[in-house]
Amino acid sequence: MWRRCLSSAAASVERRCSPDARTLSSSASSAAAVDSLILRSLKEHYLEVSKMSPPPKVNPPPPYTIVKGSLDRDGPALRREYNGEEITISVMRLANFLPGGADGDDDDGNGAINQLFLHVDCSKPGREDALHFLCGLYPDAVGIHSVCLRPKTDSLSLSSLNKYQGRIFQELDQKLRDSFHAFIEARGVNESLFRFLQAWLYVKDHRNLMGWFKTVGTFINHQQNKS
Repeated sequence: MWRRCLSSAAASVERRCSPDARTLSSSASSAAAVDSLILRSLKEHYLEVSKMSPPPKVNPPPPYTIVKGSLDRDGPALRREYNGEEITISVMRLANFLPGGADGDDDDGNGAINQLFLHVDCSKPGREDALHFLCGLYPDAVGIHSVCLRPKTDSLSLSSLNKYQGRIFQELDQKLRDSFHAFIEARGVNESLFRFLQAWLYVKDHRNLMGWFKTVGTFINHQQNKS
């Protein structure tokens, strides 16, 4: 419900900021009129979204901890240590991969996120690469989509991403697939992460939308003051 309100507010801005072409052409000061319309609409929805109550606070399952500042930038949301390894987890919604309405959409019709994508990096001291897992996370299960060895997240480049990424996970021997699942399970990558990461994404979506309203409004207002 909370996420649906955010989506509705954004969609409403889009509709209200697309006035009929005939209205624009008949306006003596169409540019100023459009700027004022956008600013008014942005302000209304900024205030509307700012009053929304966030979801209940959820703590990550220990020993995972929240990466400081992760809500305000791209990158890992959670980290932990495991036998000298550093495990980091980044999370995305399915909507980051598929357009809205496409088969497999992550919305259950009530605005709830029911499936997530995880980027899990397992790195060891003294090594420049990390074992990277792309996983699907659900309320009651976790599945591996792919696994590869690649440079650590902070040293990724286009050339490194173009390197051979290994075989398609489902083409691997069943015993090897089971072993990789046991590998991430031992490091706490399982369905217990879902509730926290679901709430974390709701809050991040809210912050991103609030920031978008503010930065677009600042840009439009700057242009209006210069004219």
